[in-house]
Amino acid sequence: MDDSCSVAPIWFTDVIGSALMIIFSFLSVWYATRLRRTDPSNVVWTYLLWLCWALAAFGLSRGVGHIAKRVLLMLDMRDVWVSLRPYSGAFNTLWFAVVASTTLFFQHVQKIHTAILNDRNALEEATSKVMHLNRNLESLVQERTGQLGRSEKKYRRIFEGSMDMIFILDRESRFVDMNPAGLATVGYDREDLIGRRGLDALFVEPNGYQSFIRDLHSNGYVRDRECIFGNKDRGELHMLVSATIRKDDAGTVANYEGIAKDITARVNMERQLQRADRLASLGQISTGLAHEINNPLGIMLGYTQLLLREQPADSQLFDDLKTIEKHVRHCKTIVEDLLKFARSTQTNTAFVNVNECLDEVVSLLAHQFELDSISLVRELDPSIPLIVADGEKLKQVFMNLLVNARQAISGKGAVVVRTVQGRSPHEVTVEIEDTGEGIPPELVEKIFDPFFTTKPVGEGTGLGLSVSYGIVQDHNGHIEVSSRPGHGTTFFVSLPVPEGAKNQGERTAQ
Repeated sequence: MDDSCSVAPIWFTDVIGSALMIIFSFLSVWYATRLRRTDPSNVVWTYLLWLCWALAAFGLSRGVGHIAKRVLLMLDMRDVWVSLRPYSGAFNTLWFAVVASTTLFFQHVQKIHTAILNDRNALEEATSKVMHLNRNLESLVQERTGQLGRSEKKYRRIFEGSMDMIFILDRESRFVDMNPAGLATVGYDREDLIGRRGLDALFVEPNGYQSFIRDLHSNGYVRDRECIFGNKDRGELHMLVSATIRKDDAGTVANYEGIAKDITARVNMERQLQRADRLASLGQISTGLAHEINNPLGIMLGYTQLLLREQPADSQLFDDLKTIEKHVRHCKTIVEDLLKFARSTQTNTAFVNVNECLDEVVSLLAHQFELDSISLVRELDPSIPLIVADGEKLKQVFMNLLVNARQAISGKGAVVVRTVQGRSPHEVTVEIEDTGEGIPPELVEKIFDPFFTTKPVGEGTGLGLSVSYGIVQDHNGHIEVSSRPGHGTTFFVSLPVPEGAKNQGERTAQ
């Protein structure tokens, strides 16, 4: 009886505790089931439910085993319990292993779930962006199209508005595109140039083109190369050319891009300055030379005239002295022209009607031109203003230029005398254009030099253009020439117009 009382608390605690363990474990299963129903996608609630089920199975196995143990021992069926105890322990161990496996399994499941959630978040974000793009696709396309349009318009405006030549060539150096300024510079229509001609068509010298392309391929670019281009209407053009090679992803030449600046005016100005310096130097030399020669010539002429007085007119010596006198006077004329070129003589200035000066000179020469079958055409602008000049000296210049124009024409031809407003309202330009054979390019720079002439020996002194150049310079003007062999020559005499000068039409009306 005492032994039964001493084990009663243990028996009670074991049986009641086992029953409560079974009840509480299934209550945990019930509560975990409710939690999972609230959020079936929550992996934590799923893990708790599985864990509760494993613990309930473990509690059931352990609780039933303890209760069965107490009942069998109380019924004095120890042998039965001994035979059942290994199975009860095995079930307990099995379900405890299930609990541990569930915990380990869900640790990996949690990692996978976290990665899935991250991927889902990223997918949702991407989906959101795609939805946003879909909703705003049209507006985005319009915006990008507008940006491209503005960019193209900006660069097209630069391309079209540039005053320099901008060109694009294909890999075979044929023109793909050229801006309007470039087309106007070279004198070609777009249809005649684009896709039909190459860069070599613009170079006057083939060697210049070959050298340009060779350096372009060698360095990948050419910078500020001075080249001579040919213009269909205006002859040679001095261009400052820069170009680069554009290659594709494979490294082969895709096209060439370049820009060229017309520096013809600058080159001509530099030549004029060089010519002026050269003529100034020649003028200083000529002054001293003329003075040294003029005095002996005067003495020779005086003694010749004294000897002529003592000789009968029909004698051989008289004829010889006359020949000497003739050539001495010719030499003095040359020396006087040389002095006119070398130094400024007295100039009597007044308001001059340039058209009237030209009319007088043309009237004097018209008969001679008619005899030579050369038409003399006047295109005089009656609205040009008066200038302040020495009219007689201007007539000398115009006479010289017209005589040279007549001598440049062999056979029938024409000479046009034209007056136009100059490059500015303060300038009048006289143009004398002939249809002669023209002047070779290598001689154009020399025609104003003293004693230079292309006429046969005895037909010219080579001082006419030099003296004309000096007269125009004395009037603060400038004289230029444009000539193409086989297409004639044009001289341009530009003279300044004083401030406040009225045009000839207004002065005549007054």
